[in-house]
Amino acid sequence: MSTRTAATTRREQILSEAARLFAERGFHGVGVDEIGAAVGISGPGLYRHFAGKDAMLAELLVGISGRLLDGGKRRMGAYGENGDPAAVLASLIDGHIDFALDDRPLITLHDRELDRLRDSDRKLVRQLQRQYVELWVGVVRRVHPNVLEVQARGAVHAVFGLLNSTPHLGAHSGSLPGRAATEALLRRLAHGAFAALADYPESVSRS
Repeated sequence: MSTRTAATTRREQILSEAARLFAERGFHGVGVDEIGAAVGISGPGLYRHFAGKDAMLAELLVGISGRLLDGGKRRMGAYGENGDPAAVLASLIDGHIDFALDDRPLITLHDRELDRLRDSDRKLVRQLQRQYVELWVGVVRRVHPNVLEVQARGAVHAVFGLLNSTPHLGAHSGSLPGRAATEALLRRLAHGAFAALADYPESVSRS
């Protein structure tokens, strides 16, 4: 038990440092030795955990896509099949805000390095992301039943773009303006974006 826990912790440490370094300096700007040094092991020692940098990148991007989807499903499940859709949507927003604040390097990696994945891994990332989007679309349409699916999907993508802007929020100062303040700002903006769907005229939403 203890050995398995230690091994899992080491893998997580490696992935966390790899994500940070890849985001800061680019995938090709970081060597295996540097990742190893960041976690206190030799570069060759990393090969006990990963086949190489490509494997680390794939696990980072596929992994976060899977965790977002699983987390969204758990949040929906916590409210039950007939749960208040507004409360479900609020929970989804909170979960994505946590991701956007806690995993900023992964957002940068996705934007810059997704095309470096082999085709099968990139397709899996896209598949998981589509499922995550559709999960949100279903909830948004329960909150705003008069809005068309295409409009709900557009709103979801817009909110993701807004929330996933966190790597840029501290671009000049090097850090965010404070966790609580940033959470509150992102939450208010996300809820405002979805609330704007209620302003669609019926003739537009049904066109």
